[in-house]
Amino acid sequence: MLTKPSALATIILLFFIVACGDSPKKEKETSNTDKVVLDSIKTDSTEVLAEEPPEEEPFVLNEENAIDFFFQYAQEVTETRVRLTTSMGSFTIQLYDNVPYHKANFIYLSKKGYFDNTQFHRVVKDFIIQGGNSDDRETPKKRREIGRYLLPPDTRKGHKHHRGTISMPSSERHNPHKLASPYEFFIVVTKPGSYHLDGSYTPFGRVIEGMDVVDAINNVDVGDGDWPWQSVYILSAEAF
Repeated sequence: MLTKPSALATIILLFFIVACGDSPKKEKETSNTDKVVLDSIKTDSTEVLAEEPPEEEPFVLNEENAIDFFFQYAQEVTETRVRLTTSMGSFTIQLYDNVPYHKANFIYLSKKGYFDNTQFHRVVKDFIIQGGNSDDRETPKKRREIGRYLLPPDTRKGHKHHRGTISMPSSERHNPHKLASPYEFFIVVTKPGSYHLDGSYTPFGRVIEGMDVVDAINNVDVGDGDWPWQSVYILSAEAF
């Protein structure tokens, strides 16, 4: 049986043991809490930013890809006519379906804005007016951005060079096969037509409205090289 002093000593000892046992437990819980907070901050600080996708290079036509491109483009295009608004008035061209590369090319260039602010740079009395070129710096710049390519002739589809026919001239570079220059075109004004051109150039449409404007352009005064003294501009080309 414990005496009073021994009992008191025992109670004090037990209290000390219990108090000392609680402290590490509380310290451990505090440490876990701190660790969670620190881990959370670490995760946020090391978040990886998404990389921006590289910019795509602009598409440029060339001798290797032009035919495949216009073959596919002809399948998707819905426009069949082009309205040319010039500094002397407007006229409308109906494009032929069975010359798909030339039709697609003319619509593509119209929608790209290539013909805007080009000129009718060659006018031959009672024969043709030829457009799609210019003597400013913007036109060769647009050609570089669109690409350098030629189109194969497509002369056996039954189309003749009647009056009002729009056709594509051949390139001026070394060109034994008379590949077509895609950026230019000519319109026949001869009555009833200029049939000596058949078989050499590709008709791809005809003027169905505004032939009087074409005739007016054909009547302007010209200088050396059949270039009009007063520039005749194509202000816009609208495919529809």
